[in-house]
Amino acid sequence: MEYANLRRQAASMKKNLFDQGYLDEQFYQLEELQDDSSPNFVEEVVTLFFRDSARLSSNIELALEKQPQDFNKLDIYMQQLKGSGSSIGASRMKNECTTFREYCKAENIEGCVRSFQKLKREHTTLRQKLESYFQLLRQVGPTERATRPGV
Repeated sequence: MEYANLRRQAASMKKNLFDQGYLDEQFYQLEELQDDSSPNFVEEVVTLFFRDSARLSSNIELALEKQPQDFNKLDIYMQQLKGSGSSIGASRMKNECTTFREYCKAENIEGCVRSFQKLKREHTTLRQKLESYFQLLRQVGPTERATRPGV
């Protein structure tokens, strides 16, 4: 009974991540790559994403503080962060990266700063939600498979 309840909680938690726009289809594709030989593949990829995104965020923070701003460098960093987020299906982050890049093209530093603050909040929220999700999955065990809602 407890096992079934944990599975339902995990499925509900994942569904909410999609319903709230935090994740997109790419996350399912990552899950499809997970198998018995690499049962923690998705969690490992997501952990690498958060490590890499922290480094990129630090680079962006430094570039935003530098005078005068190098919008080309900011755009390159943000393009890297967007690609990294896209690889795990971080939909809200990816969308905010696009907004930031639009501000870069317009050389609007105030817009870049506002967008970056929002991006950092999205990053923190996604990290917390995914950490909770993976913690629950570890309780469920390795039998949890990638499933799309309604399948």
